[in-house]
Amino acid sequence: MNTEPAPESSATFGPPGDGLQRLWTPHRLVYIGGQDRPTDSTVETCPFCRIPEGDDELGLVVARGQRCYVVLNLYPYNSGHLMVLPYRHVSDYTDLDAAETVELAQMTQQAMRVSRTVYAPAGFNLGINQGEVAGAGIAAHLHQHVVPRWLGDANFLPVVGQTKALPELLGDTRRRLAEAWVTAGGGEEN
Repeated sequence: MNTEPAPESSATFGPPGDGLQRLWTPHRLVYIGGQDRPTDSTVETCPFCRIPEGDDELGLVVARGQRCYVVLNLYPYNSGHLMVLPYRHVSDYTDLDAAETVELAQMTQQAMRVSRTVYAPAGFNLGINQGEVAGAGIAAHLHQHVVPRWLGDANFLPVVGQTKALPELLGDTRRRLAEAWVTAGGGEEN
């Protein structure tokens, strides 16, 4: 029989004395609800086509090449979660031309080098989710994920709480990576 009093208001975050703390991340609801996802697969609604047309800092662009660019993931799995994308609106890896394929690979390598300099990760997850069924949030525009990983970074929060705690704001992450990209010989700071 439960002898604890019922919560007095919705501001009570669990039964008194349960010893748990809560981490609330309501900003994630827009992603879960699909607010930032395009309504169709056209260039006009594609955020990856719009980002390079705007300000690099506001768009979280870290580096630009001739055919591809590097941007922080707006909903990162870990701090420093980058994506390498072609400027051209293509959905399938086989749709890249030879020059785009080479630059995408080179920028992915540079993203790893820069991430090692800035964050010293123990490893990386690299990948392209090819198609919506494979987990691509925006399937209409190809993007290569570069996710830094550290021992113990996958703890109970994402597994049980479907929450990721990130130690750094995206603007600070973007600045650090963009500055390191230039220092590493990857081009001009954006």
